[in-house]
Amino acid sequence: MQLFCFLLFTIGVLIVTMYLTRKDDHASSDGYFLGGRSLSAGVICGSLLLTNLSTEQIIGLSGGAYSAGLVVMAWEVLSAVSIVFLAVYFLPKFLSRGITTAPEFLEARFDKDVRFYVSILFLFGYAGIFLPVVLFTGATALNGIFDLEASLKLSETQTVWMCVWGLGLVGSIYAIYGGLKAVAVSDTFNGIGLLVGGLIIPYIGLKACGDGSVMEGINVLTSTYPEKFTVKGDKESGLPWHTIFTGMFVIMTFYWCTNQAIIQRALGAKSLKDGQKGVLMCAFIKIFVPIIVVLPGIIALHLYSDNLGEKGDGAYPLLVRNLLPGWLSGFFGAVMFGAILSSFNSALNSAGTLFALDIYKVKINPEADEKKQVKVGRNFSIIMAIIAMSTAPLLISAKGIFNYLQMCNTIYMVPIFSLFIAGFFSNKVTAKMAKVGLFTALALNIIFTVLENVKVVDIHWLDRAGAVFVASLALMFAFRGEEKELEAKVPENYDITPWKHANKVGIAIIVFIVGIYAALWK
Repeated sequence: MQLFCFLLFTIGVLIVTMYLTRKDDHASSDGYFLGGRSLSAGVICGSLLLTNLSTEQIIGLSGGAYSAGLVVMAWEVLSAVSIVFLAVYFLPKFLSRGITTAPEFLEARFDKDVRFYVSILFLFGYAGIFLPVVLFTGATALNGIFDLEASLKLSETQTVWMCVWGLGLVGSIYAIYGGLKAVAVSDTFNGIGLLVGGLIIPYIGLKACGDGSVMEGINVLTSTYPEKFTVKGDKESGLPWHTIFTGMFVIMTFYWCTNQAIIQRALGAKSLKDGQKGVLMCAFIKIFVPIIVVLPGIIALHLYSDNLGEKGDGAYPLLVRNLLPGWLSGFFGAVMFGAILSSFNSALNSAGTLFALDIYKVKINPEADEKKQVKVGRNFSIIMAIIAMSTAPLLISAKGIFNYLQMCNTIYMVPIFSLFIAGFFSNKVTAKMAKVGLFTALALNIIFTVLENVKVVDIHWLDRAGAVFVASLALMFAFRGEEKELEAKVPENYDITPWKHANKVGIAIIVFIVGIYAALWK
């Protein structure tokens, strides 16, 4: 029954997605890379959530909560602030330029070389960090939920290799042959499943903690582990409260406002109004995501600390396997499978887009037509998939996978984000200084990451990220040149009329978040 439910949901989503996108244009650049700029608000919201919310979030944050408590919810709740910034400021700027990739904006603001260098850094991040982590955590989750290691009588390493390649091959089909529209549509269905299934886990878990009563379960957890129910982090938690205002803000704003894998969904909106509605809908839902990905870690601490010991990365799969009946765990396994595929195929699609439009078209073959660009993008996605599937199992010895992911990401995220901020907020930063700022920030991040790992420097990696970001900006702003204005390049017949309630809704979301933190700050 477990396997039947898994296959039923997985194959059902695939069939419905292929049917709904069967007439889509996959030959043109806009059609393949941006879904023909036809994505509605609901599809954008679902795709944003599923692109972000995968097993590296679910496994990583539940494991973090197992050790540190609600402190780790900052990665979810506070990201809604950055998503609001995307809706009210960044997205209108991007859509008014008619861009397909984030680095395309940097070419208009600086030059082609800046666009090229940033695209290379993006691809490094996808191939070397993000894609392998998504596949590895996905394999770990499926192994934990279905107990594949014992069922198939394989070693842990063999099971991980099998799951990684299975996930990679299926995800590649979506991304390489379906384009952005197929990815976004499948994300919407899987997103609904993840939200429904994700709420079932804490509900059943709280009942187990409270002898059949959810409210009693909450009372048991808050009274037994009061130290876990504060959002005010300290050094022992691994997330001191002040880092919210340093590197965390920089990383989250980069991720939600300039990261190609994320904003590509919003760039595919059929109008600015639809884009803003979808993005703000995503921001609102993100506030409640900790119920799905953070609370289960504390529940697992109460129920299964004897099984898990100090390592919490196995908390979520253990809850699914022990609390859900067979048919429901099969359904939830399919939902998790969809979430894994979403993050993987979204990043693959974005990697192909970046290579085809920002590297191949700009540096290798400027005369390439749209059909050739799509072909090159697809072929590059295949290469990226093979690299990710080959390297993901090597992470089997990594500890604290979510922190590992975030620490590695700062190496390239901070330099790139400093360029976007300089480009958005100053017309006088030159292309030359943009390159100096980019490579200075990159070098500083690499040097300090090495020094931190060998214990020569004792500075929190988020503080380091914030400091490098400020240093890069200061360098670029110190040597400014002549003013360079950017002209709007709105695509023909594209509506860039903003949603009239965007600012009000954005402010309301931020006020709500402040209220949550005020209530839990103790």
